[in-house]
Amino acid sequence: MHELSIAQSIMTTVFQEMKRRNITCVKSIGVKIGTLSGVMPEALQFSYEAITRDTPLSDTALIIEHVPLLAECNLCGKQFKVENIAFFCPACHSVDVTLLQGEELDITYLEIEDADLNDR
Repeated sequence: MHELSIAQSIMTTVFQEMKRRNITCVKSIGVKIGTLSGVMPEALQFSYEAITRDTPLSDTALIIEHVPLLAECNLCGKQFKVENIAFFCPACHSVDVTLLQGEELDITYLEIEDADLNDR
């Protein structure tokens, strides 16, 4: 279950950012997970909750945003959502496409307490 190591990396990254910016309390962490990232959102959520228990992040919500597959046809230029992992253009049926999104695994934001903003 590689979601456990991903959750550990998220926690480590957030702790580093908290230290760097002198943040005392994080309310939520935004994460984008693409369809092709290979990450199971439910397993990541479970892993995150398990490893943050009894840490300063125990009450921090992990907000997961699903990023669908989006591609562009290199022949006709149409952008389209890839459905059922069918990588062909719905307009001209070309299979010469470029993936634009769907492989993401990114921390997108940290929501912090207002008190941390006032301390700067």
